[in-house]
Amino acid sequence: MKRSTAEILREHGPFPGVEGVHGVSYDGRHIWFATDGKLTALDPASGELLRSLDVAADAGTAFDGRHLFQIAGDRIQKIDPDTGRVLATLPAPPGDGNSGLAWAEGSLWVGQYRDRRIQQVDPETGAVLRTIASERFVTGVTWIDGELWHGTWQDDQSDLRRLDPQTGELLEWIEMPPGVGVSGLESDGGDRFFCGGGNSGVVRVIRRPRRGTPAG
Repeated sequence: MKRSTAEILREHGPFPGVEGVHGVSYDGRHIWFATDGKLTALDPASGELLRSLDVAADAGTAFDGRHLFQIAGDRIQKIDPDTGRVLATLPAPPGDGNSGLAWAEGSLWVGQYRDRRIQQVDPETGAVLRTIASERFVTGVTWIDGELWHGTWQDDQSDLRRLDPQTGELLEWIEMPPGVGVSGLESDGGDRFFCGGGNSGVVRVIRRPRRGTPAG
């Protein structure tokens, strides 16, 4: 197992009126983050807040290339990012604490916090297609280059973990500094992770370790 310490490249926030950052996603240009009753677009270069959508947004956020998906209690809402209109609603998988949300391989991937698992979900029906177990509480979820990553936040310690998507085996572990939590998680498709900071109200940019680099 490869282990390293997180390299924090930048922090955005805290922002006025934002008490906590939940889900985090990325549409190729903007970071979207969920904060209770709003989804807010953030410019990752300048750190400027661009606009907000008034929607229920209390957990994970995902982007499929056209639409945003947002966990809102016991449901997942499909949202037009231009208008904020809810286009469809599907049931969230049953369990204890739906947290992270990601889009990959034509499916939604839902992190479940205290159940320590990630569920692959049909984006049309909400049916659970596959379950991947983790050893720690699961917060944000993301896929990058065929790799499945999730955030953890347990016993005042957070890290980012790469799991084997078939077996759930822990392959890589990036430890966050003490007191730095990870709520939402998203990749930019390259060498950066965007991490929600929970009740700190910030979004952190973390360097994704290069393949083949030695463990820290």
